[in-house]
Amino acid sequence: MSKSDRDAIKIFTGRGSRDLAASICRHLDLPLGQGHTDMFPDGEIIVKIEEDVRGRDCYVVQSTHHPVNAHLMELLIYIDTLRRASAKSITAVIPYLGYARQDRKDEGRVPITAKLVANLIATAGANRVVAMDLHAEQIQGFFDIPVDHLHAAPVIVEYFESIRDELGDCVMVSPDVGNIKTANRYKDWIGADLAIIDKRRKSGTTVESTTIIGDVKHRTVVMIDDMISTAGTMCEAAKLVMHHGARDVVAAATHPVLVGMAMERLGESPISKVVVTDTIPCGPRCEPIADKLVELTVAELLGDAIHRIHHNESVSSLFKKRANDSKS
Repeated sequence: MSKSDRDAIKIFTGRGSRDLAASICRHLDLPLGQGHTDMFPDGEIIVKIEEDVRGRDCYVVQSTHHPVNAHLMELLIYIDTLRRASAKSITAVIPYLGYARQDRKDEGRVPITAKLVANLIATAGANRVVAMDLHAEQIQGFFDIPVDHLHAAPVIVEYFESIRDELGDCVMVSPDVGNIKTANRYKDWIGADLAIIDKRRKSGTTVESTTIIGDVKHRTVVMIDDMISTAGTMCEAAKLVMHHGARDVVAAATHPVLVGMAMERLGESPISKVVVTDTIPCGPRCEPIADKLVELTVAELLGDAIHRIHHNESVSSLFKKRANDSKS
């Protein structure tokens, strides 16, 4: 970044993404914005910006993971604080957007909370949103402000290319029918075949995988999804492919939500590697699967997006370039 950029851009972070924001700033050679969050004894959050932001382009890096409501409220307050401090523009950089799975009415008398969250972010004063691997592409349309939707694919593909010889004869498996499109893109990038698992959800926490379409025998299975939440889908799929003769199973996802029984399931599963990114920090909570965990960083990808947004350059071309670099 030039000196003029250093004066014009301010990057702040909430408590949900401190390490990631610090890495973004190192990549851009920028200091992390001076601000902090305190909590009153009754649980209320207060944000204090400790430097001048008048007339500057400000970015707030905050994933809204567990505790979702606290992190979301902190993001909204950060945006409001910057707006009232006369920031020129405010971009909410949300590596992981909580409530994104509540994106439709699948039965009567239920909310579309993803749309509510989009409204709250815009109403708080954000001028733009940068998000990564939203659960559904159409969530971009929930926002009445511009959305730059990034994908972690180049980062994940680069890792798999680095271990391509180790994988040997491999097949990309979609753990459910809804993920076929994503699996198909990845299989082309890493040079693998495609297989599909028919997943039946029995409840909100229980998944039953019953049928596999494709050949996995004596092959390394790679499964990629946008997130691993309770790990029920991934672990059931891993058991199924091993039952059908797979040699090894590697699971990957952009967002390591990892709640409920996820750690126990992954630890006991035949999955040898769990590849995730730092959109949600792993930290001590992931120690039970430390021997399987591979954590990649999306800091450079987000940093380059911020640089391009500030200079009014194409963000989508950045993704295309990285994807092409991964394939070349």
